[in-house]
Amino acid sequence: MLRTHTCGQLNDKDIGKSVKLCGWVSSRRDHGSLIFIDLRDGYGLTQIVFDPKTDPATHKTGEGLRGEFVVLVEGLVGRRPEGTINEKLATGKIEVRVERVEILNKAATPPFEIADNISVTEEARLKYRYLDLRRSSMQNNLRLRHKVCKLARDYFDERDFVEVETPILTKSTPEGARDYLVPSRVNPGMFYALPQSPQLFKQILMVSSLDRYFQIAKCFRDEDLRADRQPEFTQFDLEMSFVTEEDIYEVSEGLMKKLFKGAIGVDLKTPFPRIKYAEAMARFGCDKPDTRFGLELVEITDIVKSCGFKVFADITSKGGKAIAINAKGCASYSRGQVDELIEFVKTYGAKGLANFKVEKGSLASQIDKFFKPEELNAIKDKLAGQDGDMIFIVADKPKTAYDSMSQLRKLFGKRLDLIDEKKFNFLWVTDFPLFQYDAQEKRWVSEHHPFTSVHPEDTGLLEKGETLDKVRSRSYDLVINGTEIGSGSIRIHQRELQELIFKTIGISDEDAKMRFGFLLDAFRYGAPPHGGVAFGLDRLMTLFLGCESIRDVIAFPKTQKAFCPMTSAPSPVDEKQLNELSLRIKTAQAK
Repeated sequence: MLRTHTCGQLNDKDIGKSVKLCGWVSSRRDHGSLIFIDLRDGYGLTQIVFDPKTDPATHKTGEGLRGEFVVLVEGLVGRRPEGTINEKLATGKIEVRVERVEILNKAATPPFEIADNISVTEEARLKYRYLDLRRSSMQNNLRLRHKVCKLARDYFDERDFVEVETPILTKSTPEGARDYLVPSRVNPGMFYALPQSPQLFKQILMVSSLDRYFQIAKCFRDEDLRADRQPEFTQFDLEMSFVTEEDIYEVSEGLMKKLFKGAIGVDLKTPFPRIKYAEAMARFGCDKPDTRFGLELVEITDIVKSCGFKVFADITSKGGKAIAINAKGCASYSRGQVDELIEFVKTYGAKGLANFKVEKGSLASQIDKFFKPEELNAIKDKLAGQDGDMIFIVADKPKTAYDSMSQLRKLFGKRLDLIDEKKFNFLWVTDFPLFQYDAQEKRWVSEHHPFTSVHPEDTGLLEKGETLDKVRSRSYDLVINGTEIGSGSIRIHQRELQELIFKTIGISDEDAKMRFGFLLDAFRYGAPPHGGVAFGLDRLMTLFLGCESIRDVIAFPKTQKAFCPMTSAPSPVDEKQLNELSLRIKTAQAK
């Protein structure tokens, strides 16, 4: 090694030692004849002192050092003078008095300061990611990610799970999002797909009698991106044979206890609370509710369905819902503030947002004349309205009403300072619908994926093909503070049931054989009951670190357009490569 110690290693016990350090020049300060350098590496920072009395030539070299130069220094560890100790640094009690310095590499002036809490665009950070990663906060993020992965591996190993790598180049089996396709050179006109998840392979491993599988798996989905999504992401993936939901919950909760304690020192209480999907929608308007605060939604459809306000009456008569929320203490909101909220819910599809102030024990509004006194009192009582409160109501199609009011609830949670940011609330959401209706394609599709088993009580509904919206699945999501952190299910393990599910969602026998024939064939030879779950590592890391974007916990992430500013990927390829793959680029014609 070129060095004897790292820049975060030395302390007052090393005073008097001759050492060698390597790193980057973080800052340079001239104090008269003395030159001070903060030398930084991936482990920390050490103060280096150049004194012309020690060696004039070395001091001269020190004068020429600039930010981000890579240097090797040799010298003696000394105690910092009284009054100059930095208690915030692990090395803050010592300094290295240089006897020799070697410039290993010079550096251009970086486009932004290598320091935490800098004001720089995300585009610049991603373009110069190698510089961004030099910042101590980013170094800490990656080191904690490594630690979390090790904790998970140790946990699974202690419980007899076997880590198995599943293929990255696999068969295209569309399961919701678009596949990333990879053309095959040796099989012209044929394509591999990058896996959206290891779903089918881990089920095959259960058929193979492996019994307990896990993997820190790379997954790929070609979908529209948000701050919490990436085209490639990582998940803790696991599957077990001969289990029920209770076994999955127990293993998952144990994993969360291990990770939260080991990563950030938080002790979790288990078992985690559970709520059924229908109840989650009714109380919170979404299937991943943030339960750190109340402000729950209240349905008042029955109260307003016969009221004189035509908008409410018409919508509810056509199967719509009227959903309300009580914004405590918000009766003082101005017209402008209310208009802002109206525009807010419109972005989620709602056509409007009615509001009622609670004054002198009654509801007051521009539309209160359309309601009978007993209707207004019923609304106030059901929402537990008190003087000073403001009740907001959206009446619309059920999905729109729930979506918009769920988002309004979250907005008020932040504005009214109702959320304890230091708190971690876990919640299992269970009994999801097995299907959802796709109005655009005019057919039923899987709510999660087509390998999810049906709730035992609803098998008869499935076999009859009636009221498919009532059929529940054996699926479950783990939610933390309103973020879905994991999802899984008990799988289908019988060929006949799997074929029935395929038919129900419009996949013909021929298509099923072409896309999933290998799974159906495997089921012919005895598949055990099995189930599993996958947890998003990237999302977990944002919770541990308090980051707003998963890009801060991934070494080399992409933008919202799935573009890498550092490498300029994706990028064109030359004609020779295309010819080898039997591909031709079709240029879009300008209209």
